[in-house]
Amino acid sequence: MGSLKNLLTDIPGVRVGHADDAKLASGVTAIIFDSPAIASIDVRGGGPGLRESALLQPEAAVEAVDAITLSGGSALGLDAAGGVQAWLAEQGRGLRIRDAVIPIVPGAICFDLLNGGNKAWGRFPPYRDLAYAAASVAGTDFALGSVGAGLGATTANFKGGLGSASAQIEGGVMVAALAVVNAVGTVTVGDGPWFWAAPFEVDGEFGGRGLPPSFTPDMLKARLKGGPDATSSENTTLVVVVTDAVLTKSQAKRLAMIAQTGMARAIYPVHAPTDGDVVFAAATGSKPVDPLFGLTELGMVAANTVSRAIARGVHTATALPFLGALPAWRDRFG
Repeated sequence: MGSLKNLLTDIPGVRVGHADDAKLASGVTAIIFDSPAIASIDVRGGGPGLRESALLQPEAAVEAVDAITLSGGSALGLDAAGGVQAWLAEQGRGLRIRDAVIPIVPGAICFDLLNGGNKAWGRFPPYRDLAYAAASVAGTDFALGSVGAGLGATTANFKGGLGSASAQIEGGVMVAALAVVNAVGTVTVGDGPWFWAAPFEVDGEFGGRGLPPSFTPDMLKARLKGGPDATSSENTTLVVVVTDAVLTKSQAKRLAMIAQTGMARAIYPVHAPTDGDVVFAAATGSKPVDPLFGLTELGMVAANTVSRAIARGVHTATALPFLGALPAWRDRFG
């Protein structure tokens, strides 16, 4: 990829910041757009936790957003977007209605309340303050793995985390993805070293193990976090896809829908009643793209990039330091 970093911030005008608390075993990731970005959303999980999702539908009047916030904490983490709003307001950023300035910050959460961290935070959850801190440090370089909103994330068999990847389509249009992987299913084939996303891997970015030489019935069994006791709030994969293409809000919606298929190539099973899977899609609007074939190709590459980001989130994760915590992929396979 040349000078690119294989990160969401390979899209010019996009910055990412993390803030987390090791004792809490949870955190926040803020995606900041230097200029408002056209955005929409596609939701397929059975238990989503969202803020400003109605605003992102194509028929809603507001077209652009200033930031997107991803957080742990389940529904209590929806406060996080307020922290990013506060930081943006201090910068004078937001939708202007006469003398009023309103930062537009959609958000989504994942459930990480039972991962061993100390969630006895008192009257108010800490996510608003964490989000303000994340926005304050947002830049073009950011860590992957057990950081930010991915600090407390888990899957059915390995520690989850935060991953990212980027790609370019013919003609120079860029697309990139950031994923917080807290899935009810698995990102690996069985309990082995292989990632379901292996066909889309670039330059050994998640270990270069490929796929197993054959698939056994055991590999195709459902491995579900929590088993029959799982609830609709416990699992989620959160994805933000950003492109530098010029898109309308309806086209951003279509991009989110096509990109969502990348989850199905990286997580097994996916979009379950116990998942809260969501894809945000945003366009910074600097390069034209054909509205039919070009948008289709962009969506195809975006889906592949989502798969890669998901695998990287698990590949780079580190185990939580609590008794009984899930192992990290690297603990088993280096």
